[in-house]
Amino acid sequence: MKPHILYEDNHLLVVVKPFNIPVQADISGDMDLLTFYKQYLKQTYHKPGDAYLGLVHRLDRPTGGVMVFAKTSKAAARLSRQMQQNQMQKTYLLRCEKAPLPPSGTMEDYLRKDRDQMVRVVPADTAGAKRAVLHYQTLHTNQDGSACCRVVLETGRSHQIRVQFASRGFPLLGDARYGKGGRQLCLWASSLSLIHPTKQERMVFIAPAPIQIEAKQ
Repeated sequence: MKPHILYEDNHLLVVVKPFNIPVQADISGDMDLLTFYKQYLKQTYHKPGDAYLGLVHRLDRPTGGVMVFAKTSKAAARLSRQMQQNQMQKTYLLRCEKAPLPPSGTMEDYLRKDRDQMVRVVPADTAGAKRAVLHYQTLHTNQDGSACCRVVLETGRSHQIRVQFASRGFPLLGDARYGKGGRQLCLWASSLSLIHPTKQERMVFIAPAPIQIEAKQ
C-alpha cells in the first residue's frame, strides 16, 4: 500500500482508502489504514514517539474511497461533533445488481445489528433499532441490467447502504454478505464535505470511482 493523500495540513489528513483494507486493526492482522498513516506521519516528520491520528468515521473493509483523519485531538473532537450533528456530508457511488425502482428517491428504515453481525431492517419499535435514511439517484443502467447509483447519506449506520438496497431487492454487486457475492463489493465513498476544524470553511474532497463501478457498460 502506498500513501494516497488528497489533502493535508496541521489539522487534517484526507486520504483515499483502497478496497479491502481495514480502517483499524482487526483479528486478521492485516495492515490497517490507521496504523499505515500513523507510520507515514512518524517517518515523514521524524517524530520521536507515536504520531497522533484520530479516527472520526469508518468505512467497511470492502468499501473504498475518501476518508478524513484528525491530526490533533481538538480537530478530532470538532470533526466528531460534525458527524453527530450531520454536518459532514458523504456521497457514495455504487453498482447494484438491477436498477432501483423508482430510479431516484429516499430510503428510510430502522436497522439493527444482531449477534451474528448481520444488520437487518426491523420495525421502528424494535429494541436497539436505529433510524437510517439515504437519498439515491440512478445515473445509468448497463446491458447486464445492473445500475450505477449516487447515494447521499443522511445517517451513517453500519452497512446502511448495503442493507437498505438489498432489502428492496437491489443488492450491490459483489456483496458477499447481503447479495450474491463476487470478486469485489461495488461501493465507493466518492466525496466528503466537512467544515475545517479551525478555519471554519466548508471543504469538499473527491475521489473518482474505479471503472468497475462508474463506467457505463
